[in-house]
Amino acid sequence: MDSLEDVKMKALPKHTAIIMDGNGRWAKEKGKLRVFGHEQGVKTVRRTVEDCARLGLEYLTLYTFSTENWNRPKFEVETLMRLLMSSLKKELVTLNQNNIKLNTIGDIASLPKTAHKELLDVMDKTKNNTGMTLTLALSYGARDEIKNAVQQISAKVKNNIISPENIDETIINNHLYTHNLPDVDLLIRTSGEHRISNFLLWQIAYAELYFIDVFWPDFSEHHLLEAIKNYQNRERRFGKTSEQLT
Repeated sequence: MDSLEDVKMKALPKHTAIIMDGNGRWAKEKGKLRVFGHEQGVKTVRRTVEDCARLGLEYLTLYTFSTENWNRPKFEVETLMRLLMSSLKKELVTLNQNNIKLNTIGDIASLPKTAHKELLDVMDKTKNNTGMTLTLALSYGARDEIKNAVQQISAKVKNNIISPENIDETIINNHLYTHNLPDVDLLIRTSGEHRISNFLLWQIAYAELYFIDVFWPDFSEHHLLEAIKNYQNRERRFGKTSEQLT
């Protein structure tokens, strides 16, 4: 079993992102409603956030609610919003105790007013924390993010604020939801699915992808350390050859 001794503390991924998948199927296997899986998934979020902060990760981004999730049954969407609100209220103390700053990406204006207000309140009350930055991707879709960036840049070109020939990766980055975050180093997806599901498509260009056949409610510190150790055993070439790296 992997432990902290197996992890190289000086070679941690700077930015880890997780697609938290499998709550519904986990509940179904146990003969429970999907809501039960989401409730257990919230507990896993808390454990994982604390594990990452204790390990010393700088940035953690969780795919919490996608733009496509709005198409789920009304009762399930309402339950997810209720869980979001109750979690934010409960976890403020924990975030501050662990020196964690809360951040968000996505179209948060589309959230219910009470959830939107609670989110902004917790972000404000943790903004001076200097430890790990926890980002919740809420009402988030990478294609929407890129589309919005293109629209903003196009408007600036039209108004002669930006010249087309000067558009580079930096300008594009500055117009994404993640403009204040580094690119993703390690992307983890639970549940055994091997898809990106419209998550951080620009930001994972050189991320190491790690898929694990475990539903999110069962994801543990052991699985997190296993993913990080796997990441540390890979050669990250960024287009170069192995010889160039050495």
